[in-house]
Amino acid sequence: MNKDSKIFIAGHKGMVGSSILRKLQNEGYTNLVFKTREELNLLDQSKVKNFFASEKPEYVFIAAAKVGGIKANMTYQADFLYENLQIQNNLIWSAHENKVKKLLFLSSTCVYPKDTPQPMKEEYIMTGLPEPTNEAYAVAKISGMKLCEKLRQQYGDDFTSCIPTNLYGVNDNFDLENSHVMPALIRKFHEAKINKQPTVSAWGTGSPRREFMSTEDVADGCLFLMNSETVYDYVNLGWGEDITIKELTELVAEVVGFDGEIVWDSTKPDGIARKLTDATRMTQLGWKPKVELREGLTATYEWYLANVTH
Repeated sequence: MNKDSKIFIAGHKGMVGSSILRKLQNEGYTNLVFKTREELNLLDQSKVKNFFASEKPEYVFIAAAKVGGIKANMTYQADFLYENLQIQNNLIWSAHENKVKKLLFLSSTCVYPKDTPQPMKEEYIMTGLPEPTNEAYAVAKISGMKLCEKLRQQYGDDFTSCIPTNLYGVNDNFDLENSHVMPALIRKFHEAKINKQPTVSAWGTGSPRREFMSTEDVADGCLFLMNSETVYDYVNLGWGEDITIKELTELVAEVVGFDGEIVWDSTKPDGIARKLTDATRMTQLGWKPKVELREGLTATYEWYLANVTH
């Protein structure tokens, strides 16, 4: 991409999309296109077609999706499947019809089968059934990846996909009911510190292992892929390293400044024992993440203090 190339970021208000937008702005890209939901309803095929026909973006990042936690994924499975299929089909097909030079579709590690060997290699996708709690979201994301793959095979479109690992960073959702583990822990420990609680309860035993990457790194990886020759139909975006939930919980408590006791509630489920991406493809392409966990957590907590707590 040139600095004046016309670049469309779909989903620029979300955690990942806003990180990509900031990264492009910081790198000096000047011809950026982004629309709010009110300005462009991505569920409306005709409006998306008209947008591409009139704006003619050269490069497209697709970070737009209907997302939610486990409860939302289980409760609104039809909505998650329909809306995500509709959003990505409208965007990908309109990009194809308008001869977009390159498109990057952001997927999710939920596309991997529930019982995938660890670490998860890209070739394991569709070798088994997804985790039932987010089946609808997984099926939609797999469909988006496959549409990009088939357009590349049939028409030669330079469309590719990346699969980010568990993400955290600014603009995250810190709702205790619907957020992911990292922002939920930040909020829980912050409120415990403010309220001078002696203990904080944590789910399970703390033994499961998880991988985490900052949205700053994801944005950097996405820009790297967009500026590189497409070698693979899809690649994992991850560290290739993980830590236990217990280690993570203790680190969050330390960063937030909670000095009370963490009580593990072993009556609560642990979830899958391990979920780790194989980062070999991105490493071979010449990219590695840079933001260490403590550094990224500290920056996220500072953002939380500045933007959420008042």
